[in-house]
Amino acid sequence: MNNATNLIANDAKSIVQAHLDRLGETKDSKLSEEVKQEKFALILEELKKRDAVLVAHYYCDPEVQELAELSGGCVSDSLEMARFGRDHPASTLVVAGVKFMGETSKILSPNKTILMPTLEATCSLDLGCPVEDFSQFCDAHPDHTVVVYANTSAAVKARADWVVTSSCAVEIIEHLDSLGEKIIWAPDQHLGRYIQKKTGADMLLWDGACIVHEEFRARGIAQMKALYPDAAVLVHPESPESVVDVADAVGSTSQLIKAAQTLPNERLIVATDRGIFYKMQQAVPNKILVEAPTAGEGATCRSCAHCPWMAMNELDGILEVLQRGDQEIFVDPALAERAKLPLDRMLDFSASLKR
Repeated sequence: MNNATNLIANDAKSIVQAHLDRLGETKDSKLSEEVKQEKFALILEELKKRDAVLVAHYYCDPEVQELAELSGGCVSDSLEMARFGRDHPASTLVVAGVKFMGETSKILSPNKTILMPTLEATCSLDLGCPVEDFSQFCDAHPDHTVVVYANTSAAVKARADWVVTSSCAVEIIEHLDSLGEKIIWAPDQHLGRYIQKKTGADMLLWDGACIVHEEFRARGIAQMKALYPDAAVLVHPESPESVVDVADAVGSTSQLIKAAQTLPNERLIVATDRGIFYKMQQAVPNKILVEAPTAGEGATCRSCAHCPWMAMNELDGILEVLQRGDQEIFVDPALAERAKLPLDRMLDFSASLKR
């Protein structure tokens, strides 16, 4: 990236840090089983009253994922959350995740009411890619096809030619590269670099990063491998290249769960948000899952392997939004129409891979 774009990236990082500083502590102490079941009962009743279904991301806390399953909802990655919500007959979707996930659900289900437990739950990748700055960058390279990660605002999606998730990004970039297209990629630099290395595509990379995955370190994983030499290492490609290079399996959340099932190792070192352990442990109940260590400057961490914004999705918030009906996601219809085009391209392409 050029110097001007690096300045934009530095500004974006300061935005992310300022938001984290405001966020503060979001979690109460762990719920007792009795209290949890009481909250479940109240929420299930409200879901029925409002003709609503709960969709939750893999990175939400375990009790939220458990409730989504119990209520007949969905626990999945961001693409499947939106697709499930679109195809479900409920008139209201309660999206437990971060704001761009709610926006994507609204874009794909414009006639449904989209509620979120909090509208403050955002994403460092989204914050790190302001649409005004990104549009200027795209305008400076008009001969490039614009591909953005799902972890972006509706406005950034509307500026793109394609939207991708980590589960289909490599295949879509391979397809575009085979057509001879040069690519602008945003916002995650680490995922972009991984895709570039896998495909050999001509890509300009935006300088964003996930605060969770950026904190994993190859040295820490090597030290853990020394403790558990028979363990396999599972890594999300939003992690730095040095971490990806030591992995036995690299992939999206759903791909890592499948890898956990496929690998013969009884112990797995997992370098992604620890929220995934709930579904991964279900998939491999007899295996031992170990959090990959994180480290920041001075042996501190900002995320400690759990997204602080995902942690804002709490049972009380789900109950309250169902009772009040506020915290609704709105997307300007004209903007949504433009953002839907690259999303539909991804959905159609992903469907073609399954045929």
